[in-house]
Amino acid sequence: MKYRYEIIDSERVSDGFLKLNRYRLKHDLYEGGSSRELIRERLEGLQAASVLLYDPNLDQVVLVEQFRIGALDHQNPPWVLETVGGYIGENESPEAVARREAEEEANCKITELESICTVMVSPGHSVDQIFLFCGRVDASQAGGVFGLDHEGEDIRVVVMDAEQIISELYGGRANSTSIIIAVQWLEKERETLRARWLSL
Repeated sequence: MKYRYEIIDSERVSDGFLKLNRYRLKHDLYEGGSSRELIRERLEGLQAASVLLYDPNLDQVVLVEQFRIGALDHQNPPWVLETVGGYIGENESPEAVARREAEEEANCKITELESICTVMVSPGHSVDQIFLFCGRVDASQAGGVFGLDHEGEDIRVVVMDAEQIISELYGGRANSTSIIIAVQWLEKERETLRARWLSL
């Protein structure tokens, strides 16, 4: 198979907060030939940066909790524990967004920033990518409620011991894409990361 595809047509079907395009397309098949003409809808223009805030001195993470519409049918109450994050605007780097959102959402200044990975969130229907980082912060004064009024944000800062958030994986409160990947990474890299950051 040569992994070829053909976009026959595309049209914008929604131009609200979420942009949605409808595509008519064909693509190669593993056993030869081409697929029939398919219709697929895709969310467009979504890229975000997300950062796990970590204090190597205290061995604590700084997370945020907020209401999420997507959690309505999955958990009660629909407030989700997350890493700090935000959408990447035009001419913004993922690193700049991670630093900005740490200050806006958690009132924390990042002093070191380490890339974890870039992940496609749901490639079956979205272009959404998350650039995931770990950022060094001072958690000793972290806490409070933050967010931007004009964006309708009401964000509570949550400080947890690293061992506590690791225990929340796989069925606990660490139950969305970014926090699961970031906490798994922290569990694996924690001692190496602490040694490196504490030596600076």
